[in-house]
Amino acid sequence: QVQLVESGGGLVQPGGSLRLSCAASTFTLTYYNIGWFRQAPGKEHEGVACIDNSDGKTYYTDSVNGRFTISRDNAKGTVWLQMDSLKPEDTAVYYCQADVPSSSLQTMCVYPHQYDHWGQGTQVTVSS
Repeated sequence: QVQLVESGGGLVQPGGSLRLSCAASTFTLTYYNIGWFRQAPGKEHEGVACIDNSDGKTYYTDSVNGRFTISRDNAKGTVWLQMDSLKPEDTAVYYCQADVPSSSLQTMCVYPHQYDHWGQGTQVTVSS
């Protein structure tokens, strides 16, 4: 079973920044599209940003476009989510997911319910 480990969350004031990391414990991320998702209390998982495995194509949900940046270093087997200008509504547990390279980035991000297994995630709290 694919196991992904998220880290980097924390408490930050509105307008602040955080950088989340996603790494794999049982395989290398290099050959997979990777997405960041979040789940706020009482809500379903929401796609935030997705990146393909090779040419750096990205997809962002409208609410984070221009504030968040997804990137990856295949040599290090790590994917990051740089989050700037954070808002209280960004508060959630953030997760990463892997999918096969043939998957559509938009489909990956828009339909998180297709994924059955989620890791422990990392908590992001934006509050003054």
